[in-house]
Amino acid sequence: MEVKPDSEKQPRPKQNDSYTAEQIKVLPGLEAVRKRPDMYIGDTSMRGFHHLVFEVLDNSVDEALAGYCDRITVTIHVDESVTIEDNGRGIPVDKHAETGKSAAEVVMTMLHAGGKFEGKVYQVSGGLHGVGVTVVNALSEYLNLEIRREGKVWYQKYERGQAVSELKESGTTERTGTKIRFRPDQTIFEVSEFSYDTLAHRIRELAFLNKGLIFALTDERTGKSQEFYYKGGIVAFVEELNKNKKPLHPEPIYVTGEKDDIIVEVALQYNDSYAETIYSYANNINNIEGGTHLTGFRGALTRTVNKYAEDKGLVKNAKVSLSGDDAREGLTAVISVKLPDPKFEGQTKTKLGNTDVKGVVETLLNDKLGTFFEENPSVARKIIEKAIDAARAREAARKARELTRRKSALESGSLPGKLADCQERDPSLCELFIVEGESAGGSAKQARSRYNQAVLPLRGKILNVEKARFDKMLSNEEIRTLITVLGTGIGNDDFDIAKLRYHKIILMTDADVDGSHIRTLLLTFFYRQFGAILDHGNLYVAQPPLYRVKKGKDERYLKDDHQYVDYFLEHGTEGIVLNISENGNGSREIKGARLFEIIKRSIAYGNALERVGKWGRDTRIVDAFASREGFKKGLLKHEREAELNAHLQEIKQWLEKRYPEINGLD
Repeated sequence: MEVKPDSEKQPRPKQNDSYTAEQIKVLPGLEAVRKRPDMYIGDTSMRGFHHLVFEVLDNSVDEALAGYCDRITVTIHVDESVTIEDNGRGIPVDKHAETGKSAAEVVMTMLHAGGKFEGKVYQVSGGLHGVGVTVVNALSEYLNLEIRREGKVWYQKYERGQAVSELKESGTTERTGTKIRFRPDQTIFEVSEFSYDTLAHRIRELAFLNKGLIFALTDERTGKSQEFYYKGGIVAFVEELNKNKKPLHPEPIYVTGEKDDIIVEVALQYNDSYAETIYSYANNINNIEGGTHLTGFRGALTRTVNKYAEDKGLVKNAKVSLSGDDAREGLTAVISVKLPDPKFEGQTKTKLGNTDVKGVVETLLNDKLGTFFEENPSVARKIIEKAIDAARAREAARKARELTRRKSALESGSLPGKLADCQERDPSLCELFIVEGESAGGSAKQARSRYNQAVLPLRGKILNVEKARFDKMLSNEEIRTLITVLGTGIGNDDFDIAKLRYHKIILMTDADVDGSHIRTLLLTFFYRQFGAILDHGNLYVAQPPLYRVKKGKDERYLKDDHQYVDYFLEHGTEGIVLNISENGNGSREIKGARLFEIIKRSIAYGNALERVGKWGRDTRIVDAFASREGFKKGLLKHEREAELNAHLQEIKQWLEKRYPEINGLD
């Protein structure tokens, strides 16, 4: 038998492996967005879920950057929908010549449609591709659009990206602006509830970056509300970031300037910690991966610090050379650039790519930071002294790493004795459980699968690396054990993610205060020293269940209250049939999944009523609107119509008193 070399082997054809024009599918309209939402919003978990709000919010902020808006309100509603309202110009409502539809409907339903391509309407904006709000519409169960423009109010409703009504004039007003209310589609997203803190964090950022712009955030689920307004801008931002630390100098250093239509703002302040905290923004978008503005900032800072230290003879006396890491130790900084034509990497805009921005930031910071150092020698000296201390510590850490490497070589690369390693040698199949204490380690070892699960018990609380230099960290026994077990090395020169011995690392601590503290210390260690492990999605946190339920021989753990309610509803409705009379036309049965869903919705409705009642509102209002929807669908008895209309009339009168511009509306 003749054996062909690998280069001559042909793949064996599979049955029905035809690939013709029939297999090429074109997804019409916004179906592509609904089919592959990750391409547009990053993911369908917490990040992507909240990114929908940020996309709409960025459009309102762009109106503020253009000079037409000074107030933006965000409201989280009881049904987990969100309203974003601004007092800008309002989306245009006139006919769009190319499509024959209103400009508003074109913006809401067509990808790559918007007013930010040519730079005529918006000199500076975060939106670039005409994709943002269209994607929000496509991924929403419903979206209500209200536009106040040229003395009139316009309204249109969408469901899953499709217009279900025409854009109609619905009243008159003296105000202007856009109001969008949407509810994310629960069939697409893995989460269903908005986090107040997540939204507040982003809104606070925007308030810092746009001094003078007022933001109001209200959560109708809890009654909590906040207003964000900062006259100090990014200087106040840096002060906020440093409020729990001890600054080296009392006032942040503020640098601003403009060149080639690029506006640059930089605020920085050093503190007594050993980590750097730098946030970079382009047109209010947080570029979490940095970009050319961050590169320019780092280069200019290192050059300016080194030049001043050399000119004053400070480095020569210390007999060290300062690196960029030394110059940034203990630094808190915010870099904000605003430019007409930003080039981001991807729709989520995590990195800025404009090459000219690097030179503008470098030139500006070199000149103005150098001048500041000359005019404030006491501040400059403190910064240089801290950088020199960092350089000495870096050298000590290098020697400690070399000693650690030599020691490992003498020990023939043996792993710590406390580690219960697994048998599998393929890192992609291996899991490492980092547990709290020897007793928990013993329990975990008994429960693990020896084939691919390793267990490493740690003794007590590890060192807080946020408050310790690199050399001190390497002298900590528990941290050295962790570094050895992970296998990647540590530090800029030695770290190699390809050498990671376990591709799934799980932190498993007790469900108490001490356990939370230990977990926080471990997360801080990984965040500061092994950021690539987080970026590659290798780090996990074990979630202890809230309940254990036993029914006969069936025993299971339930994560939270939602699972608890679902479990008991599911088992409580087993074998139960609900008979509903059909007005003399017999009856119909409701059972199984349908009965389960009805009871779930009833509980949710009861919770909503309870919340409304806690705020001191009349719960009949909610009941009236719910009844109105039921009445429209023919699910309610006719005798409720009079009661319903009476409630609606009360609501209408109250609204007309509070908002005169809606008089005459139905």
